[in-house]
Amino acid sequence: MKKFVVFFFLFFTFLVSFSQDTLRRPKIGVVLSGGGAKGFAHIGVLKVLEQAGIKIDYIGGTSMGAVVGGLYASGYNAFQIDSIVKVTNFDNLLIDYIPRSSKSFYEKRNDELYALVLPFDKFKIGVPQSLSKGMFNYNLFNKLTLHVRHVRDFNQLPIPFLCIATNIETGEQVVLDKGVLAQALFASSALPSVFSPVILEGKLLVDGGVSNNYPLEEIRKLGADIIIGVDVQNGLRDRGQLRDATKILFQITNLQMIEKMKLNSKNTNLYIKPDIKDFGAVSFEKAKEIILRGEEAAFSVYEQIDKLADKSNLYKKPKLKIESDSLHIVNIIYNNLVNYSKPYIEGKLKFKPGAKIRYNDLETGINNIDATHNFGAVTYSLEPNGGGDDLVLNLNENPVKTFLKFGLHYDGLYKSAVLANITNKKMLYKNDVASIDLIVGDNVRYNLDYYIDNGYNLSVGFKSQLNQFNKNVTKQISSLSIDPLANTLNVNFLDVTSQLYFQSIFAQKFLLGIGLEYKYLNINSQTLSTTNPLIDRSKYGNVFAYMKYDSFDNQYFPTKGWYFTSDIHNYLLSSNYSGKFVPFSIAKADIGFAVKIFKRTIFKFQTEGGFSIGNKSVPFFDFSLGGYGFIPLNNFKPFYGYDFLSLGGDGYLKSSASIDYEIFRKNHLNFSANFANIENDLFDSLDWISLPKYSGYALGYGVETVMGPLEIKYSWSPETTNSYTWFSIGFWF
Repeated sequence: MKKFVVFFFLFFTFLVSFSQDTLRRPKIGVVLSGGGAKGFAHIGVLKVLEQAGIKIDYIGGTSMGAVVGGLYASGYNAFQIDSIVKVTNFDNLLIDYIPRSSKSFYEKRNDELYALVLPFDKFKIGVPQSLSKGMFNYNLFNKLTLHVRHVRDFNQLPIPFLCIATNIETGEQVVLDKGVLAQALFASSALPSVFSPVILEGKLLVDGGVSNNYPLEEIRKLGADIIIGVDVQNGLRDRGQLRDATKILFQITNLQMIEKMKLNSKNTNLYIKPDIKDFGAVSFEKAKEIILRGEEAAFSVYEQIDKLADKSNLYKKPKLKIESDSLHIVNIIYNNLVNYSKPYIEGKLKFKPGAKIRYNDLETGINNIDATHNFGAVTYSLEPNGGGDDLVLNLNENPVKTFLKFGLHYDGLYKSAVLANITNKKMLYKNDVASIDLIVGDNVRYNLDYYIDNGYNLSVGFKSQLNQFNKNVTKQISSLSIDPLANTLNVNFLDVTSQLYFQSIFAQKFLLGIGLEYKYLNINSQTLSTTNPLIDRSKYGNVFAYMKYDSFDNQYFPTKGWYFTSDIHNYLLSSNYSGKFVPFSIAKADIGFAVKIFKRTIFKFQTEGGFSIGNKSVPFFDFSLGGYGFIPLNNFKPFYGYDFLSLGGDGYLKSSASIDYEIFRKNHLNFSANFANIENDLFDSLDWISLPKYSGYALGYGVETVMGPLEIKYSWSPETTNSYTWFSIGFWF
């Protein structure tokens, strides 16, 4: 009897086990290869798998395959990933775009002045480590994976996931299946020379495609019974296609991967290879077409896909719903820094521990830190702390302290100029930067800057600059008696200005500052050679205060944002060459905005004005209007329709408007109009609100280039018979 019971038990157990094995749905794993922009085809394949009702149990990939697979594993469906691709600016991805609003006023000036920046260490000129640090990518990955920011085991994601990176020091593959998902995607897609290597757990990682572009066995080890693989690698090129160094280099790196893929394709249960030979690794602008190629490839094997679906229970992947991106930052934790202080970091973040923010505020703070260029890499994670998050920053200080920078410029006032700059950081104190520009050409000039950035605390700076030019200027800003028939006076103008200033951020937006200024003017005219050619040779001392705000997304061709600047200078002292000096003040303000009115059409409006206070005695501090394309000096302002410095007075009010149409990428056609009243004692009566006495118009064409804007403007005014054509080449300095 006992033997019978044992036999029956064993037989029953066998039947149950057999039944479970027979009825258990086979586990499906998906492998997505790397291939840059060609990896968008993965999205098309996933869309078809979803339509067929396929439930994916495991997913993994390399490079772009890791990105698509990681987002899918985190909860997005294929149609949502398609939508993400459509709204992502991939030009920004490649250039590591940092919003202009994230840069301090000092950083804006530096980033909009130089065409070429090279590291300089131990008297050797270096080259950048890569084209991009990849911060735009990293911020994007963090934003897209915010809903799984606390997951540290990728098996705990809605779909178990892994991806591959390469240890660049050993050449070995690194399987990333734990940690912060955004960091894993960042490392797996760090294409060498395009993006900087990523430091993760002490390893220097680059794109996983270097070591394993198709993690088939790794997905099988997770438990997959059936593997669906999508291969977006290019095949080998023939000799007719190998006509440049880049293609030859890619051919060499592809040799090993293609040999591996021949074996992997045989071991893949359902192998899908989209026809994307006409696309390259950076064909991001062709995303829609590449996704469609992925769909076509999947539909070509739809019968095989359909056989994998559970007909009794077709799977429908739900749409991921993200309820909120609000964050409560409990603590801010970062590694020990040698050269930068806590107030500096928190000042850049613009929030402190305990703050309740949105993710965009976090992204802005990270961009603010990155914009300093003081850190080679900036990575971060959000760790759970009660009902909030601890922000953990990993800041890798840039070991290079010195940079050489170069620029070119031409305008109608300063003429041709070549700029050479040397910038040194951490020279005397933490958080400091020293910079000197030497500008050679038709008019030799210099700019010297030293600035200590103390974040939320009071920052201090010193600057000195020399400017000079030779130009006809309006006789309205000269106290001399000259030929009454002459409207202008040819002068040699030299200005040396030095400032010591203190500034801080108000309401996290406005820059407030006060300072002391020393100014030396040396102005002479050969026109007056029969009398005394010297017009002024005086030293002036003044105190000043200012307020600034600037949210334009581009200095030269803004598409959105607004700016405001105002200042007052109180001239208290002078060596008084003319013998007529009495203290006086000058106040001025400028405000403008830009807004998109159609898809490629931008409207920009600006209004500004200024006036003197007191017994003004120095005509060359008056306001002067005219010309275009130059950095304003003192109170010399651009004005369409009139030549440089041809309208003058101690008070002015000016408004301008422009319509800019981007006819194709980075090429702009624009029309501008400006109107002004300018004269002595303008605001002493109601004349300033009368119809404008002066007007001018300009039709222009501009191109954005790596060396700065190239512009040509044809300008005219109905009040004169003259017209002017102005050329401006390169960043303004």
